[in-house]
Amino acid sequence: MVILWTDALIFILCFIVLACALYLRGKEHIQRPLRQIGRNTTGMVSLTVLLFFIGIGLLDSVHYQASGKEAQNTAASHEIISVLDAWAAPLRKQGEKTYSAPFALTLYSKEMLTEADGTVSWGYPRLAFGGRHLDNPQQHTADVLQKTAIGLAQSLGWMALLSLALWGGVKIGRHKLVPHRSQQAVFLTAAAIFCTAYTLCYLSQYYHVLGTDKVGEDVFYQAIKSIRTGLVIGTLTTLIMLPMAVIFGILAGFFQGWVDDLIQYVYTTLNSIPSVLLIAAAILMVQVYMANHEGAFTSIIVRADLRLLFLCMILGVTSWTGLCRLLRAETLKLREMDYVQAAYALGVKPVTILSRHILPNVMHIVLISVVLDFSSLVLAEAVLSYINIGVDPTTYSWGNMINGARLEMAREPMVWWSLSAAFIFMLALVLAANLFADTVQQAFDPRRNNL
Repeated sequence: MVILWTDALIFILCFIVLACALYLRGKEHIQRPLRQIGRNTTGMVSLTVLLFFIGIGLLDSVHYQASGKEAQNTAASHEIISVLDAWAAPLRKQGEKTYSAPFALTLYSKEMLTEADGTVSWGYPRLAFGGRHLDNPQQHTADVLQKTAIGLAQSLGWMALLSLALWGGVKIGRHKLVPHRSQQAVFLTAAAIFCTAYTLCYLSQYYHVLGTDKVGEDVFYQAIKSIRTGLVIGTLTTLIMLPMAVIFGILAGFFQGWVDDLIQYVYTTLNSIPSVLLIAAAILMVQVYMANHEGAFTSIIVRADLRLLFLCMILGVTSWTGLCRLLRAETLKLREMDYVQAAYALGVKPVTILSRHILPNVMHIVLISVVLDFSSLVLAEAVLSYINIGVDPTTYSWGNMINGARLEMAREPMVWWSLSAAFIFMLALVLAANLFADTVQQAFDPRRNNL
């Protein structure tokens, strides 16, 4: 097993979330907003979609050294792959020569073809993998419909078996946190996601369901692999910026004076520097370091992972100032509240006031800002990759997909599927995150808590 830097940080973050959940379990002030989230159908549906993306990201974060059969047809026998790569081996290895449209049987561009009798003609070559099981191209449409029906039928069958196996658990799970209506919405959403994913995976055994890119790589595989990059940038960057924003924002608003002046000076100065220049400088430093220490970065995935980690770090350092301003303003208001002034009069220590009165009452701002920042960071990766200062070009990301497809939008006929695939996957993740953030903000905001 190979543990990359981002892999370790991801699983540390999962452990922290699990530990916090176990610590807060049974606490009434946490149970009340959780019940409100459970009653919100939109929030539970968006959470189901987020968990699906997180599951794929975790599968793609378990890396190991390829060997034996898995190492065949690769550039090097010591290739590092993930569990998701092993599962999607057909998509990863069965590429084409160049562009091909979704569900196509031929390449997207005409070439000179040499027939069996030696004659040369101008036409569309057949794909090496997509639709190779068809001898008669006239059966293409009927075969796609037939394979779709088979995949959908199999997914429904597996879903029925899973439903029967989990029926007892679902009945037991009808408790006060998640009412029956929300459970139905979650079940229907999970069933739709499972059936869609299963059907697409089944079709991928016969066709390139989202086409191929310029070098013939499957676009569906690229879009799935890009999920981990989006999650890493969103979560690890948030993990880096959150402590600085919370600590500095609360301290500036609570103590005021020279503490407030110093913190304001720091984030005002940082905001005065264009973030693009800082990111470009950090990426250049990483590239120079790796060039001077080539022996420590023999694997492409290790080099790409280090660049991804530094990108998260520099994004975290440059993105904490906005939340810090919000928390400072909210703390300035809270410190004048009667209960805070009463705590002062009773001689309560400032640390206790901050932990018991200030921090809990700004958490709704923290929660909504964290999830909204996650969404903006996922979108920012696409912009940074577009101007070539984002993740490594060898890293699968929606930004690299968009960057690779931008020059092909002007050609005739237009190559539209790479951009469309990145847009759909990015839209699903960001929309689910935003909807869930709105639900969490309403549940944890004390001013809206009407329970």
